[in-house]
Amino acid sequence: MPLYSYRCKACDHGFETLVRSGETPACPSCGSGDLTRQLSNVAPEGKSGAIIQSARRLAGKEGHFSNYSRSERPKG
Repeated sequence: MPLYSYRCKACDHGFETLVRSGETPACPSCGSGDLTRQLSNVAPEGKSGAIIQSARRLAGKEGHFSNYSRSERPKG
């Protein structure tokens, strides 16, 4: 089921909801079915791997290894 963003024309409430094909959602605030589907932002390409590696390098330089798994921590 895709996640869609809507704005209610009756009460101007914005919300996101999962919608099955052929199903028409109702506003959770007022119950109206008079909705406008909004354009959603596209999620940027994932960069979390690089962010995690950068944080680990910095923590390692400072001597903090709590964000490493036990197998990744230096021995000794």
